[in-house]
Amino acid sequence: MYQIRMMNCAFFARHGVFDQEEFLGQRFYVDAVLTVDAGDALEDDHIAGTVDYGVAFQEIERIVTGERRYLIEAIGLEIAKALCRRFSQIVTADITVRKPNAPVPGVLDHVEVRIVYQADGEDRD
Repeated sequence: MYQIRMMNCAFFARHGVFDQEEFLGQRFYVDAVLTVDAGDALEDDHIAGTVDYGVAFQEIERIVTGERRYLIEAIGLEIAKALCRRFSQIVTADITVRKPNAPVPGVLDHVEVRIVYQADGEDRD
């Protein structure tokens, strides 16, 4: 096993419960820590046997910039499931979604949600 860590992927999107969040939009940041079954890919030095992180980034981008979600939790779960479906080598997808401009009555750096998703046979195509 080994991990691929994609950190602080940034996207502009319009998620949130309030209408103003959809109207104004904001940046969202995603970390994806993927635990991967190495198989023979590392010894063979062959990308087909591992997770292509360029493709993984595009999958994350498609979800974050796609359909509006009220909850960043829903975004994180959708990302985790999609990556596990796309790459059979992923054993665990640990996804963090950060929302820096969360509508709270106070000062904070950001709100974040972490989803740790274990792949199983039902996640595979």
